[in-house]
Amino acid sequence: MTRSILKPIACRQPKSPVSEAYRTLRTNIHYAAVDCPIKTLLITSAGPGEGKSYTAANLAIVMAQGGKKTLLVDCDLRKPVQHRLFEMRNAGGVTSLLAHGGDCASQIKKTMVPQLGLITSGPIPPNPAELLGSQTMQLTIEELKNKHEVVIFDGPPLIAVTDAALLAPLVDGVLLVIEAGQTRIDMLKQAKAIIQNSGARLIGCVLNGVRRKAQDYYYYYYYSEKSGTDD
Repeated sequence: MTRSILKPIACRQPKSPVSEAYRTLRTNIHYAAVDCPIKTLLITSAGPGEGKSYTAANLAIVMAQGGKKTLLVDCDLRKPVQHRLFEMRNAGGVTSLLAHGGDCASQIKKTMVPQLGLITSGPIPPNPAELLGSQTMQLTIEELKNKHEVVIFDGPPLIAVTDAALLAPLVDGVLLVIEAGQTRIDMLKQAKAIIQNSGARLIGCVLNGVRRKAQDYYYYYYYSEKSGTDD
């Protein structure tokens, strides 16, 4: 079974070291913008297959578990996967809002996580870039931002298409996902340049797919059991 069809680990194993890593990421994002809190965040990557959708899903889950009213929006209008991760039908969604208008609240689906809503991508359109770069998208982001404490957008990869570059300057910050042993340095530099040239704010990177040593797990579980705390 591939990672793209696994239920997010923050749901399956909330006490695992990986879930704890996502909570650490949540904390780092908070302290990266104390003076100007990040309410809208785009998760993207240089190329496909680097785990950006899985990262977006798990980060959204731990944000909601931390008590924030959170919304996850699947803006990868070419190869959407969030509906599969959350085991939902991909009906309605982002493309319906952008192409036909309507109330954003009507497209929000409840998830198994309290405080977390999901807007799926909807049917794959013939013109994803035009939709994501439209004024309607700008207005939609503002509406969602006003009604949620955190809105996380799962965007397409940066280098393959222009979609993410159009979406990046419309949000408060961009998080770049890097797959250990896969993302080439030249691709990473190109992705960083695309974000910066768009006028967007790159708040950091997530190194995905790192193998942890056995003693790392030992120390985590020892601390977890002794502390008696849970998030």
